[in-house]
Amino acid sequence: MKKILISLFAIGGTPSLPLQPLLAADGNELYKTKGCPACHAIDTKTLGPSYKDVAAKYASQADAAAMLAAKIKSGGSGTWGKIPMPPSAVTDEEAKTLAVWVLTQK
Repeated sequence: MKKILISLFAIGGTPSLPLQPLLAADGNELYKTKGCPACHAIDTKTLGPSYKDVAAKYASQADAAAMLAAKIKSGGSGTWGKIPMPPSAVTDEEAKTLAVWVLTQK
């Protein structure tokens, strides 16, 4: 995806394709491959909150994607109950992609 975006920026300054579908596809794939379903579901609370609940809670927060990316990467506790979320084995870029994808779940 980086090569595509770099090429788009190089030839036109800004990409003419919408980025949201690309991020959504990548986010869904990361969700499936990074172990997220062990504790989270898109629309049902399991061990952790549903992603629809997370998206609703942070919908109006300007820095929501950055905050969620940090929590995905580092883990956290106390926001959704007593069970802590362990750090995830993701890169910074993967954490950002996952965070943006989570926020699109409505």
